[in-house]
Amino acid sequence: MAGSPPKRFDYETAEIGQELDPYEYVLGREKLDNFRESVEDPDGPFPTIAVRHDSTAFFMTFQDNTDGVNAGSEVEFHNPPIIGKKIMVTSRISSKYWRRDKPYVVVEAIAVDEDGRLLEKTRTFRMMKP
Repeated sequence: MAGSPPKRFDYETAEIGQELDPYEYVLGREKLDNFRESVEDPDGPFPTIAVRHDSTAFFMTFQDNTDGVNAGSEVEFHNPPIIGKKIMVTSRISSKYWRRDKPYVVVEAIAVDEDGRLLEKTRTFRMMKP
């Protein structure tokens, strides 16, 4: 996990392409079992959806001073994670724009395992408080 304290998010100075704090974690059996129980699917292969890689990185990088709302999410699943493998997440601000007098930020994240296998790509559209 990142070592620096989160900074205040400023829409005006946020840059497209700005990298967010990377992080990593290991998927354990208990997390996988809890996910499968919560979705009532004993074979649910993608517990990483519950982690919200893009939002996690955003709030590790910035204080929760944004009063933002999740206006939409897209997730592409490529390979299911393997128990005991380290998962590494990188993310960035991929876009920002105004719609209906509200500022939006798009955050993208990519998760790969320790063997370099692509697990998932996520994209969240956050409507920010003007």
